Order: sequence, then C-alpha cells, then structure tokens
Amino acid sequence: MEIGIDSFAAMLPDPATGKLPSGTDRMADLIAEVEVADRAGLDVFGVGEHHRAEFLDSAPAIILAAAAARTRQIRLTSAVTVLSAADPVRVFQEFATLDLIAGGRAEIVVGRGSFGEAFPLFGLDTMAYDELFAEKLDLFLKLRESTNITWKGRFRPALHGQSIFPRPHQSQLPLWIGVGGTPQSFARAGELGLPLMIAIIGGSFERFRPLVDLYREAGERAGHDSEKLAVGVHAMGFVGETDAAAGDAFFPGWAHLTTKIGRERGWSAPTRRQFEEMAGPEGAFLIGSPGTVAAKMLHASEALGGVSRITFQMSTASLETAAMKRSIELLGTEVAPIVRAAARANP
Repeated sequence: MEIGIDSFAAMLPDPATGKLPSGTDRMADLIAEVEVADRAGLDVFGVGEHHRAEFLDSAPAIILAAAAARTRQIRLTSAVTVLSAADPVRVFQEFATLDLIAGGRAEIVVGRGSFGEAFPLFGLDTMAYDELFAEKLDLFLKLRESTNITWKGRFRPALHGQSIFPRPHQSQLPLWIGVGGTPQSFARAGELGLPLMIAIIGGSFERFRPLVDLYREAGERAGHDSEKLAVGVHAMGFVGETDAAAGDAFFPGWAHLTTKIGRERGWSAPTRRQFEEMAGPEGAFLIGSPGTVAAKMLHASEALGGVSRITFQMSTASLETAAMKRSIELLGTEVAPIVRAAARANP
C-alpha cells in the first residue's frame, strides 16, 4: 500500500493568536512539508485545486513543480484537478512539464470538483457538470496516448492533427479518477480501466464497499485486468504521539473550516462529539497515535476489498509548522512500516 499526504494549502488562523499567516509564509511552509514527507519515505504528496480564499491551491501544478525541485523520491500529484473547468490540453502540458522537472515522478488525479467556484470563474455552465467532465476526460486520455491529435467535442474548439508538447518523462502520465459518492463516476472509472481515488471525508469505509464493487465489476465487464483496477482512498488524517493529542491538534482547524463551508451549504455546525465518532473505531477519520492510525488504515483496506493507496488530508489542522512536520514524520517513520509489514505478510 502506498501512503501519502494531500494538501489544500489551507489558510487557517494561528491557534494561539487567531491571526492568519501571510500567503508567502504559508506557501513556504507547504513546500517544507513536502520535503519532510520525502525524507520520511512517504510515497506521494498531492495538492488540491480550489478557487476560494481559504485555500492557496488554485494552481497546483506550479506548487508541485516547486516541490519537485526540492525533493528526490516522492511522487507528486494533483488532488484533484478540476478537469471539467479546465482546458485538457493546457492541463496536459502543465503536468508533462512537471514530470520533466520531477524526472518522472508526476501523476494527476482528475475529477469534477466538489466546489462549484471554478465553473462561473471560467465561464462554464454548471448544468453541463457531467457532460463537461466526460468530454474533457476523453480528450485528456487521447493526449496521453498520442502527440498528434484530431478530436472534436461540444465544449472546446476541435483539434485537427495538432502536435501537443512537451511530452512527459514517463512513457505515459499516470492518471487516477477522483470520485465522491456518485455511482456513475465509479462505473465510468471501471469501464475505462483507470485507477480510482475515493474521497471519504465522513461516514464509514464500509459504506463505500458497494460502490467499489460496482467499479470493479464495471472494469471486469469491460475486459480490464482486475489487477489494474486499483483503489485509493483520500481521508481526513493526522498522526500524534497519542490519540488524544492527535484529536486536540486536528479538531480546531477542521471545525473552523467545516463550520464556514457548512454555512454556505446549509449544514449545522460540527460538534466535538461528532468529530470523536469519526475518529473512533467505526468512523472514517484516520486520526490518532501511530498504532491507532495503522490499524485503522488496514481496516479501511479490508473493508474496501483491498486498497493500493491511502492519502491523508492533514491541512485542516490548525498547527504551527513544527507540529505539522512532526505528524508527517510519524506517518512516514512509524505508521508506514507497520502498514507495509502487514501488507507483505498478507499479500
């Protein structure tokens, strides 16, 4: 199982002063976090895409390129690229360039996006939410396969044999499909034979098993090798010295952002009790001591019928840089060895 971190470059108030960091300082801290993850032996670091004041990740490829120049081994990916609201040609060029800078360590996770700000920002109709993604994914897949493209769609000007450069360092840029809880999205990923990255930010892991089964069944019906139908999980996560310390560190930032976004969506404010339930044995938060988190990751893999990658969404924790770095170190040096040993023992 690959283990990594996803960040949204969240801008959260300092827990002691209540002040927000400057954008420059927050970005410097984020690059430092990627460096720590690389040294700690983690497999992957992802940067999301949002177009909101709370997050600095509107241009993930640029952040990842800066991280590529400061790291050696860790794979670098989006988490996720909102392909529906982007030009697939430009996205391909950006991530191919990233792959050249990183020496073949770039990946991309594409999805429709759980926030809607990108659509009006770039002049797109949210009523065509699914059609936009399907069409642009079709073009992106063709861009991965060939340099010279002839293609026609509804939402982007046609291509008539143009050459798309640069090409990535890797023979083919790795692509995952990011999904939430829509059955059609799981089935589409399976039909295309593409790896699946599931955002599980609440509830339980077991709740997603029928959707994962749907993905695998769709892939096998389409004739894809079952071994290539990989499943990844993106979950809220944080590692502390103890369960209590991890919860106390993560809760304030999570509550702050969840309350703010919840007001926009008509949700009630979250409570500490709800948080504790999600961090408990039956919930989907990977928050606790190294032993607790490792056990829960193994449980998640078993519940979903086998997981190839788990990434931790840590950036909602309101922490100073040193505490965040320590959590990343614990994930790489204490949690990962437990999980990897268990995976080797039960292949």
